[in-house]
Amino acid sequence: MKKLFLTILAVILLAAACTSPAPTQPAAESPRPETSAPPSAEAASATPAGKSSRPISPTETFAPSPTPKADFVYQQNARLGRGVNLGNALEAPNEGEWGVTLQEEYFKAIKDAGFQHVRIPARFSNHASAQAPYQLDEQFMARVDWAIDQAQQQGLMAIIDMHHYLEIFENPPAHKERFVAIWKQIAERYREAPDAVIFELLNEPNTNLDAPQWNELLAQTIQAIRQSNPNRTIIVGPAGWYSISQLETLSLPEEERNLIVSVHFYSPFQFTHQGAEWVDNSEPWLGTQWAGDYTERSLLGRELRSAALWGKANNRPIYLGEFGAYNKAEMESRARWTNFVARKAEELGMSWAYWEWCAGFGVYDPEAKAFRQPLLEALIPPRTNTEIK
Repeated sequence: MKKLFLTILAVILLAAACTSPAPTQPAAESPRPETSAPPSAEAASATPAGKSSRPISPTETFAPSPTPKADFVYQQNARLGRGVNLGNALEAPNEGEWGVTLQEEYFKAIKDAGFQHVRIPARFSNHASAQAPYQLDEQFMARVDWAIDQAQQQGLMAIIDMHHYLEIFENPPAHKERFVAIWKQIAERYREAPDAVIFELLNEPNTNLDAPQWNELLAQTIQAIRQSNPNRTIIVGPAGWYSISQLETLSLPEEERNLIVSVHFYSPFQFTHQGAEWVDNSEPWLGTQWAGDYTERSLLGRELRSAALWGKANNRPIYLGEFGAYNKAEMESRARWTNFVARKAEELGMSWAYWEWCAGFGVYDPEAKAFRQPLLEALIPPRTNTEIK
């Protein structure tokens, strides 16, 4: 009897084991690409609320997320491609006072050389009334109209850049209302312009216009522009002179996806600004060369890459809106440095604009009416002169 009981118990236990669910296997974890170096200081720093902090592999591409708004603004940035700043002209206190007056033939020369856009720095603040409603001077605005029209006739995109608003840097609260009012007038004036015209809110916020104040003001200004230009592409950059190291302080309205983020690049400063008359104690830097050795290239590449990493993490296209080396540096080093920065920016998916057209950094000699060939070929290698037209 005991033997029969044990046999029945064994059968019951075996049946229970066969009907129990198998233990669940953990899902295979997606392998993370190995990195050959730690992330840059910018990429490794704390990420503001609402921004991605996902690590990015050095081998990862910089493509946008597949959304219609993101696609459009990345297309706009790609269309900008290679450009040049029309510096020292409309952003002087008055055009011509800094030795540059824009000429019709400049735009054709820019197009024929293979550039795709012009950035038009303009000192709107010097041509608007001091009291409300802060009316812009019609004669000055007609000149801006003319520059945009010349660009359009040549098939060049045009960036309208508010430049050298010095008063708002010194006393932001006193000028915020005026700043927004000026932009409302600009936006209304160009509301029917094609999407090849882009607005840039303010060049290099600095001094007392710090990041918290600038972030608040840019959001307010974008909202004002959107009343008349709901689909206009807008360029913004961080407080702190558009420095790459300041990108983490930039806070943008999350719903605003038609924005391009700009940075400026003049590293190493002792090379790019040697002998610059407006920079204190720059005379001892004279003679500084840029050999483009492994260490020099690595330092520059790492800094530019950190901007691309920020753009990837935040799903924002990056525009290198200024870079250049002053004419007190020897030409061979200038051309070498310029070529490296331009090619690295392109490699990282950035559009760019060289600083600048025909003054102290100029790629063009207005007296000889000819390009400074080493700089032109550094910016646009001869093999691609016709490919990007």
